[in-house]
Amino acid sequence: MNKQFDYLIVGAGLSGATIARKLLDEGKKVLIVEKREHVGGNIYTEMKNGIPVHVYGPHIFHTDKKEIYDFFCSYCKAYPFINSPLAYFKGNYYHMPFNMNTFFELWGVSNEEEARKKIEEETFLYKQKEPTNLEEQALSLVGNTIYRTLIKGYTEKQWGRDCKDLPSSIIKRLPLRFTYNNNYFNDP
Repeated sequence: MNKQFDYLIVGAGLSGATIARKLLDEGKKVLIVEKREHVGGNIYTEMKNGIPVHVYGPHIFHTDKKEIYDFFCSYCKAYPFINSPLAYFKGNYYHMPFNMNTFFELWGVSNEEEARKKIEEETFLYKQKEPTNLEEQALSLVGNTIYRTLIKGYTEKQWGRDCKDLPSSIIKRLPLRFTYNNNYFNDP
């Protein structure tokens, strides 16, 4: 049998393109099949009036591994970017992920000790039993204020269901940062 290719890769997004590149570097013959007219998957951007625009909505490449970042940057130009989103609720903006800025905005606390004390006060009653749904899980992790202000509405909109009807496993943990760093990622 005459074999033209050693590997068939379906999709030329980040994973498919990376696997193909690595296999080609090993001397393998690779065929990539991509349904779109471009490579890059959902992080693909197009220039419009000199501005890079996310075609498929915002998708951010990030890693805390230097070798992965260097590999990625050897094939494209990367722009430094700090993702520091804000949540908007009832006329107010709140920093995400949950950090000292968020805690100050919600409770007026300004140091880690005050923030931990407030979270402990808000979660104490909810930690008395094993959570059976997402709402109970969130309340046991962050308490009522953060849950009602920053989790409940967003989660119900995202899933199209009440938080009481979602499994607790969806949020086994919620990152709480006791610094004023607003970067969504912990990349160096």
